[in-house]
Amino acid sequence: MTDITKLIDELPQEAYLRMLSAAELGKWDDGTVLTEAQREYALQVVMLYQARRLDQDEHFTIGRGGAINELSKSELKRRMAKDFGGDTIATFANDEL
Repeated sequence: MTDITKLIDELPQEAYLRMLSAAELGKWDDGTVLTEAQREYALQVVMLYQARRLDQDEHFTIGRGGAINELSKSELKRRMAKDFGGDTIATFANDEL
């Protein structure tokens, strides 16, 4: 087992969530800004954790095994309809001046 594999397998969920937040926001919980290298490493750890430990199927997440989940437009529409109870996501009044 490689060192990074062992690290990911033993990484507590709390540490993963902090890395996820840091990668998304570009700063640690205490407000310290990450260097570009730190942000890249945090993102790599997040992606490896997701690939090895999580079973995700949402759009643009890392699925088990490391593949990026890219859902088709029709699949996204179907899921939104299921989640929000209908075929229409939003409607807007056409206000004419």
